[in-house]
Amino acid sequence: MKKETPRIICHLALIAAFLLLCPPTMVVSQQTPDTTFRFAIRQTAYEPGQGPLILIDGGHNNFHTKAGGFFAFCKLMEEDGYRTSGLTGRLTDGGILRGCRILVIANALDSTNTESWTLPTPSAFTPEEIKVLRKWVRDGGSLLLIADHMPFAGAATDLAAAFGFGFLNGFAITGEQSWPPDCFSRAKNTLLSSPPVDGMQADEKIDSVATFTGSAFAIPAGAAGILRFDKGKSLQPDTAWRFSDKTPSVDLKGYFQGAILEYGKGRIAVFGEAAMFTAQVVNGTFKVGFNSETAPQNARFALNLIHWLDHRGSRTGRVH
Repeated sequence: MKKETPRIICHLALIAAFLLLCPPTMVVSQQTPDTTFRFAIRQTAYEPGQGPLILIDGGHNNFHTKAGGFFAFCKLMEEDGYRTSGLTGRLTDGGILRGCRILVIANALDSTNTESWTLPTPSAFTPEEIKVLRKWVRDGGSLLLIADHMPFAGAATDLAAAFGFGFLNGFAITGEQSWPPDCFSRAKNTLLSSPPVDGMQADEKIDSVATFTGSAFAIPAGAAGILRFDKGKSLQPDTAWRFSDKTPSVDLKGYFQGAILEYGKGRIAVFGEAAMFTAQVVNGTFKVGFNSETAPQNARFALNLIHWLDHRGSRTGRVH
């Protein structure tokens, strides 16, 4: 790698200290949901409690769950009229997705990686679960699949591949910067026009979306890219947050951190970063996600994305 690698690693360490995206034993006492976050929705999608059911996966050693890291996400959706609930079983359990309109899977892990964020990173999902989920989407279900930096990207690789997406099991880094890690924008042509970006009304239009490190992936033909990298590298360490000048890397040009795809009668959205979809507080004061001053439109973007997954408005996505 280039000579600036040590300085990039220094900035990565700073980001890690801020976001605490490090092994679970270091996270629990310092990273908490921001229960005070509020986003003013001008016009809710549904009357309170009358909207479709959104299930939040908690059955695959997920780093983010309904009552945990995705508390603010669920609260936002409930304020928009949706119903949310946690899912604790396996996807092969009979009828577990019955009544579910949108399934959210955020940072699932195989049990072998819950305490050790090192290679290998086996799939968090069995082949049978992947088969069930693929059929469920094809028959009309909607999936939001989120897989952050290594090892989460590795744990989601097989599931994402079933829909044609190819994750890099690494850390997507766009340059020497301490904060924010990434800002995708229309001005830079890295935030691409699409239903979740354009919204259904003028006041729902998104001009920028902030993400907080994360992973990158290739998209299949027919998918609509949303967050597109125009520079940077995916560092591919064998242990999370351990880098050296010998750490392999992949050029990020041509890769994405967000995309959508119509699949049969259903829809899937894939993203390589989780903090962008919620609100958290680090060390009691530092805000990450919806509540960050670097991410003023992230909450609105999350609502737009869920509305697309809910088939609200015209069907303008691409067909697989």
